[in-house]
Amino acid sequence: MGEGTYVTDTNKPAKSRSIKLPFDVPMLLIVIVLLVFGLLMVYSASWDFSILMGKEPTYIFSRQVLWILIGSVLAIIASFFDYHRYYKLLVPMGIITLVLLLAVLIVNEKGSPDVTRMLFGRSIQPSELAKAAIVIYLSFWLYRRKDSLNDLQIALIPMGIILGVTTMLIMLQPDLSAAITVLLLGIILLFLAGCDLKIILIIVVLAILGGLPVMFIYPTGRERMNAYITGLNNPLESSYHIQRSLEAVIKGGWFGVGLGQADTKFTGLPLAPTDSIFAVIAEETGILGGLFLVVMFILFIWRGLVIAKNAPDQLGSLLAFGLTSWIGLEALMNMAVMVGLMPFTGNALPFISAGGSSMVVTLTSIGIILNVSKATLEQKPSERSPRSAVVNLRRRDGRGSVSRSIRS
Repeated sequence: MGEGTYVTDTNKPAKSRSIKLPFDVPMLLIVIVLLVFGLLMVYSASWDFSILMGKEPTYIFSRQVLWILIGSVLAIIASFFDYHRYYKLLVPMGIITLVLLLAVLIVNEKGSPDVTRMLFGRSIQPSELAKAAIVIYLSFWLYRRKDSLNDLQIALIPMGIILGVTTMLIMLQPDLSAAITVLLLGIILLFLAGCDLKIILIIVVLAILGGLPVMFIYPTGRERMNAYITGLNNPLESSYHIQRSLEAVIKGGWFGVGLGQADTKFTGLPLAPTDSIFAVIAEETGILGGLFLVVMFILFIWRGLVIAKNAPDQLGSLLAFGLTSWIGLEALMNMAVMVGLMPFTGNALPFISAGGSSMVVTLTSIGIILNVSKATLEQKPSERSPRSAVVNLRRRDGRGSVSRSIRS
């Protein structure tokens, strides 16, 4: 044979090489699908809104792409950052969150209700940061106090102060839906950590007794609750926002009018690319498109629960379940509001609605969830504690049980 000629044995099977990601791949794929779908709908819903703002037609869409890129970078960093090391960041994170919530009240005290929730030219909404921060903070708090969780003085009163101060600062903006979300997340984490059900019931009752009067103090809270009750009796008498949203859903029918063909977003549907984007989705893609989005969020919640269940320790379970619950609650409330099943809340639809604060914080939280899944995959199955699953954080008799951490 001539020089430079190589002989290969064609009888040997070729070795297949596959790239294996160190994360939960189904969760990653679900998030990517939601982001792509969200970009498509923001592009369709925002160009008229951008023009009304005095900007070029692609202004909101371009900013949405920017927020996704920033959030993705932070998610990648968080996915490789050991979640146990967040303990060193808890105090700075808590102080920054409280300072931003106070700054909203000071800087924009005389602004409109929408502006008082924003900082730095409506670029940052601290209440979005507060939702994720409270999950992270309480997960560590409950994990480190698992042996004295039902002690009133050591654990419950300090935790009540943390939740109460955060909730009150958010309610003063006023942002009632965010305040309710923070309280719900606190109660969910208490339950998962193994707190006694009687104590949780007392906390729920106190929250209701204290929260309802405060909610009705603000005109926004009274108006939304009255509009919701009126709309239940007669949808034609519900608030203007809900009427236009229901109109979009009805126009869409089963299969929708087609991407970019909706007209409700041009004729007065409030906040089409942000709070009301689910109504645009329902009009352009129909009930089937809306159901597709609901199924994707159900799959997201399912995958988050799987990651929480298989987490190496209770801290990972609390973080994964808490962050998944927060994102799932946000999606549930947004979609339920748009079809008149809940009082108007004004929260974003995760991964879909246009907005920087929600997108960046949500994607960073996804990075933390993926880091929990990474820790699970790196651990040998024989070393994994069967008691680390989130479903085993409580006994069937309702009394709290505490999972032992594998990692110190």
